Amino acid sequence: MQAIVQDRFGKPDVLELREVDQPDVGDDEVLVRVRAASVNPADWYAMAGFPYVARPQMGLRTPRARLGLDVAGEVAAVGERVTRFKAGDEVFGAGTGTLAEYAAVPEDALVAKPANLSFEQAAAVPVAGLTALQGLRDKGGIRPGRRVLINGASGGVGTFAVQVAKAFGADVTGVCSPRNVDLVASLGADQVIDYTRQDFTRTGGRDDLLLDVAGSRPWSACRRVLDPGATLVLVGAPKGSRLLGPLGHILGVRLGSLRASQTVRFFISTARTADLAALGELLAAGTVTPVVERSYALRDAAEALRYLGQGHARGKLVVTV
Repeated sequence: MQAIVQDRFGKPDVLELREVDQPDVGDDEVLVRVRAASVNPADWYAMAGFPYVARPQMGLRTPRARLGLDVAGEVAAVGERVTRFKAGDEVFGAGTGTLAEYAAVPEDALVAKPANLSFEQAAAVPVAGLTALQGLRDKGGIRPGRRVLINGASGGVGTFAVQVAKAFGADVTGVCSPRNVDLVASLGADQVIDYTRQDFTRTGGRDDLLLDVAGSRPWSACRRVLDPGATLVLVGAPKGSRLLGPLGHILGVRLGSLRASQTVRFFISTARTADLAALGELLAAGTVTPVVERSYALRDAAEALRYLGQGHARGKLVVTV
C-alpha cells in the first residue's frame, strides 16, 4: 500500500509517498480502507520533531510513528474480538498512521459514519470535534445559558466548538480574524469579535467559560473577561520555542493562575466510542457541520502540513486517499 512516511524530522519536504507493508490487524482492531484523513497540529509537531521535551514519545533521533490521526473509510477486515463492525461498513474515528491507503484502528476508536456526511467531511471530525466536545462539556462544565468565549473560533477545533456550544444552549462569542467573521457568525455565534479591531480581553464582558484554542493572550489578560469561579480550558497555543513548544504558554498560564479564583485546565482529547457516537448524532441531525477549507490528494499531504503550519486555515484540511 501507499503511505506518507518520513525518515527524519523537519519541514514538510521530509515527507514522502512510498510503498509500505499493509498493517497487521490485532484482535481488537479494524482494518480501515482509508478514503479520507485530515491533518492536525499534532501531526505538524510530529513531523517537525519538536518540542524537544516530547522527543521521548516522538522518537529521539528518527520518527517513531507515521503521521495521521483522523480517519474515515470502509472496513476491510476485523480482528477476532471485534463485534461492532463487518467488512464494507462505513466508519470514522481516530487512529495512527492514517495518511495511508489502509490503517489498523482500535474498535473503540471508531463509529459508523453518518449517511449524510461524505468521507471528506467525516475525516474532519475526530480529533477537532472530540477536543471541542470534551473541552466544553467535561473540562468546561458547559450548561444552557452559560456565557462561552471561544478564542480561535475559525480553526479546526474552533468551528466545532462554536456549534457544539450552541447545541448545549450556551451564549457564544467567537474571536477570529476579519476574513472569518462571517463564517463564525454563520456557525451560530451570538457575537463575533474581530481581534484586529477589538481586544477581546478588554470588552468589559464577563464569561463563564473561555475555550482558548489560539493561546494568543497571557493569563493576566484572559482573567479580565472571566467571572470569579469561571473556567479557562486551554486546548491550543503558539508554537513557542523548540525546547518547550506550546507547553511554554500553557505552563505560563497555569502558573499565573495558581492563586486565582478561576480554574485553568489543559487537556488532550481521547477517542472514546461514546463521544464519537455523540458527535455522530449531532452530525446526522445537521446540528454540527464540518468546515473543510481545502482538500488534498494523498501525494500532496506535505502541502496540507505546510499550509497548516502557517496558522491561517479555516476549519479543517482534508487529505483524500
